[in-house]
Amino acid sequence: MEKAASRLTSKYQATIPLPVRKALGLKSGDAVVFEVRERGVATVRKQTPFDREYAKAVSATLESEWLSEADEAAYRDL
Repeated sequence: MEKAASRLTSKYQATIPLPVRKALGLKSGDAVVFEVRERGVATVRKQTPFDREYAKAVSATLESEWLSEADEAAYRDL
């Protein structure tokens, strides 16, 4: 297993190291997905077109979910 590291900037941005970019087949303009697996463990992968289409489809159905102030108050701390 190859390891690579990067440092966060003051804006919480990081450069994806070359070995990771190569392994994921990333190029400029690509999107990545971060998945939090468990406390202290996360993975990063290249976002696929399916991911974007799914997100668009789901977002349309969720827009009407939080319409009331009661919903806002009930879920504010999540």
